[in-house]
Amino acid sequence: MFETEELLALRDTTRRFASEKIAPGYAARETDGVLDRQLLQEMGAMGLIAPELPEWAGGSGVDTLYSGVIIEEIAKADFNMGYAQILGSLEGQILARFAHRDVAEEWLPKLTAGEVIINVALTEPQGGSDAAALRLKMSRDGDDWILNGEKTSISMVDQSEATVVFARSGEGDQGGQGAKGVSALLVPMDLPGIRTTRFEDLGQHCIGRGSIFFDNVRVPGNLLLGEEGMAFRQVMQGFDFSRALIGLQCLGTARQSLDEAWAFVKERHAFGQPLSAFQGVSHKLAEFDTKVEAARLLCLNALWLKDHGRPHTTEAAMSKWWPPLLAYETIHGCLLMHGHAGYSRDLPFEQRLRDVLGLQIGDGTSQIMKTVIARSRVGRENVPY
Repeated sequence: MFETEELLALRDTTRRFASEKIAPGYAARETDGVLDRQLLQEMGAMGLIAPELPEWAGGSGVDTLYSGVIIEEIAKADFNMGYAQILGSLEGQILARFAHRDVAEEWLPKLTAGEVIINVALTEPQGGSDAAALRLKMSRDGDDWILNGEKTSISMVDQSEATVVFARSGEGDQGGQGAKGVSALLVPMDLPGIRTTRFEDLGQHCIGRGSIFFDNVRVPGNLLLGEEGMAFRQVMQGFDFSRALIGLQCLGTARQSLDEAWAFVKERHAFGQPLSAFQGVSHKLAEFDTKVEAARLLCLNALWLKDHGRPHTTEAAMSKWWPPLLAYETIHGCLLMHGHAGYSRDLPFEQRLRDVLGLQIGDGTSQIMKTVIARSRVGRENVPY
């Protein structure tokens, strides 16, 4: 259903590029702590960043399934380079739908070309899962907005040229809590009054994560995204798309680990037989293989539903909580299959394990995703939290 000739051709092209150009530098980028901007621009030149955007925005106007195919192959080579593709699709769709046309025409071609990175700033120190409980303030001053406050746990915090910032532009409901009164701004990161810090994290070192501090930052009024006070109803809809891509990102890394494990147990011998002859080995890998393929189809189905204008919030939530967990379990199992060698940094499993772990937390925890699913089945009034 999903694999048309065009998608298969795209997969082959992306796979060759990822294998030849991206995979060799995976460990080096981990040490350097930054994404390779040259590689990002090469991805852009090949149309591998946000191809679903319209042509005026630098995209190809294709279905979102194309981005799903791309991120699988990129993540097989380097989980972290795949994150840049997710940001391109997520922020690209937000700007294409909600930015002023002149703003979108300025930023989107550079985004799809890999010349700029745009991240998203939603989480704050006092709340992560309660995403609507924002305290960052944006107040009017003439035609401009003034930002004051902090965002934290922001990916690509010190590598992005701009960020989509969610802030409270009104009092909201009952003392300023909840989604009402939350607006979104496209904020260039070189504006005066912006300061960033970077955390020391377990994984995803070349992506990086940290805090952004806004001290009387003046943002031009034309950088408002969507209607004032309506960001959660409008802009947040794009996160269903990115959740499906995150699932495929994690599964691409898991699939690469499985392929390597299958090859290893076929060649490695013990007690006069290949390791694959032992059912304790081959059956475990067969279980992982089955689950990874099932989870992959779940994510592709979410994208297919989006492409056909059908509801996909539930499927996106399923794609966000299960694949990151399954990827972690699969990579962990593949590491163990390699014995003492798998435990070393000479093989990529330990880095992959650390990298995928973060997405059991970021962009929506499993508990929040399961709540979304439960509400779709029995109603919000029956699953209030």
